[in-house]
Amino acid sequence: MKRSFYIFIFLLFLTQRGYAQEFEIKSPDQHIQLNVTVDHAINWSASLNGNVMVKNASVSMDFSSGPDFGIHPKLTNHNVKEFSSMIYPAVAHKDAAIKDEYVQLTLSFKGRYLLHFRAYNDGVAYQFEDKGSHGREVVNEQISLTFPAGTRSLFPQETSMYSHNERSYQDKALLDIASGEFCSLPVVFTTDQGRVLLTETGLHDYPGMYLSGKGNGKLHGIFPKYVLEAEDSKHGADRNQLITKEADYIARVSGKRTYPWRVFMISDDDRTFVESNLTYQLARPQAIENTDWIKPGKVAWDWYNANNIYGVDFKAGLNTATYKYYIDFAAANQIDYVILDEGWTKSTLEILDFNPDMDVPELIRYGKEKGVELILWVLWKPLDANLEQILDTYKAWGVKGIKVDFIQRSDQYVVSSYERIARECAERQLLVDYHGCFKPSGLRRVYPNVINYEGVKGSENNKWSKDASPELNVTIPFIRMAAGPMDYTPGAMCNRQAANFGISFERPMSLGTRAHQVAMYVIYEAPLQMLCESPSRYYDEQETVDFMAQIPTTWDETIVLEGAIGDYIAIARRKGDKWYLGAMTDWTPRSLKLDLSFLGDGSYSMEVFKDGVNANRFAEDYKTERLEVSRNTKINANMAAGGGWAAIISVQDSK
Repeated sequence: MKRSFYIFIFLLFLTQRGYAQEFEIKSPDQHIQLNVTVDHAINWSASLNGNVMVKNASVSMDFSSGPDFGIHPKLTNHNVKEFSSMIYPAVAHKDAAIKDEYVQLTLSFKGRYLLHFRAYNDGVAYQFEDKGSHGREVVNEQISLTFPAGTRSLFPQETSMYSHNERSYQDKALLDIASGEFCSLPVVFTTDQGRVLLTETGLHDYPGMYLSGKGNGKLHGIFPKYVLEAEDSKHGADRNQLITKEADYIARVSGKRTYPWRVFMISDDDRTFVESNLTYQLARPQAIENTDWIKPGKVAWDWYNANNIYGVDFKAGLNTATYKYYIDFAAANQIDYVILDEGWTKSTLEILDFNPDMDVPELIRYGKEKGVELILWVLWKPLDANLEQILDTYKAWGVKGIKVDFIQRSDQYVVSSYERIARECAERQLLVDYHGCFKPSGLRRVYPNVINYEGVKGSENNKWSKDASPELNVTIPFIRMAAGPMDYTPGAMCNRQAANFGISFERPMSLGTRAHQVAMYVIYEAPLQMLCESPSRYYDEQETVDFMAQIPTTWDETIVLEGAIGDYIAIARRKGDKWYLGAMTDWTPRSLKLDLSFLGDGSYSMEVFKDGVNANRFAEDYKTERLEVSRNTKINANMAAGGGWAAIISVQDSK
């Protein structure tokens, strides 16, 4: 009897296996292989050079009514196609021309849904597409991930999905991620054979994803529930909310639509994660035609330095005279914008009127006279509640854009609010810089007036912590910046080594050297790039400002010369016929040998900004020099602890 039972089970197993359908595609360069199995569920795995990087990943979607996706799927058709085209971004965050080359497997299922898989040279991605006309709720999206034994993660751990997504990266073995512990995206996993970075793009009218542990080394996607009711918090009621009632589903959907791309960058070379454009390539195409009015540039920023200007004959603060001083500084240094951060409005909730000590229309007029545009800081809550009137008012005043802060949510309503703000601003030719927000997730391609995102533990943390350390600074280019540009807000002039650092909210210091800060202007992608220091201090450090002011904020070409997550990075970026180089290290002093073979023929002049001989003790010590170089040159970028190195390379004047 027992023998008959085992024979029955074996035959049942063979019968079930007989229905399994397996598919395989490879990246154009053949290094990445994606395998998909359709059986009672949909599972996939990905390999790099024959080594499994993601294994036994399963995907499905559960709906309140109508057909579910990936649950007892019935495959009706499949096709494999190769694609190759060029993308020319309206705002070139990294490259002015992007080669979009991939192999796509499309699976069609009974129930009128599709599942698209793509294999690129730098990763894989998948996306569900609904061809039905159902109005229903998404109860949940299942994403279950398994990695090879011994895998570790750089885990941006969260304590709540009500979050501004500004986290440090905790080095954790997957087995040490307890059940219920979760992180925001992007997140990196390290195997013996390379790394996998997970993020998402094409996020529209759908909640953002987080990743949670199961306590057994496996991970699964989790999502904010659909918010039914929210009320003002007792603390910071102008910007903070309490979610008081949630639905038992994550989204309401209706009709044909696509769902977000789940993106897995895969490489055994850390430089790949900085050079990759996958989140842009997978995003929806541009939705606006005229983009000539979108002007990237640098911004003189007030909040970090607490309006600490000096050597003037007026009292500094939130007043017209102070901001005319900022405008004068910007004009004198060819800085495109000045931001009016918190304090310019009558109150943080009364954002249609301004602080009586600040004549905002006069500042806008004065700025235009000087060739400097203004950007206004606003809280998300009051803006979302009265969007069109507020934007119409700001446009009538003549501002160039808005900085939207304290969004802090990523449920379906708020994700849709991001897009609504972007669309309404585009109609009025206004730029958007999102703060207190999640990572870039594709919206910047659709609406290129969305010119920057925060979602990073940036330099403002100098005001209250030691978190913005050199280790973090050479980690975020490989992880957070893989999702898109980031408003880190560099440019601090009060620089300290760890032994000399002190926390001061009003007069903040940065950890690491002066050259470390300068190199950020090359390394950190930010089409709207801040200068965080006080203009008065910048006047005292004019040589540094003169160097930083030359560095563009958008790029024609990017090459990562050297890189290791959390240790060091060196980048070469081209704008026109000039090259800009930046290098940074953690607390370990380093010398990186940089090969300049990317240059064309002929001789070039290289202007260098580097750590001074005493920068290991006095972090503000730096040196500048000029060298003649060619494509045959190999230059040593010598960096102190927490140090940096930057250079501007121009065609040699033949005279």
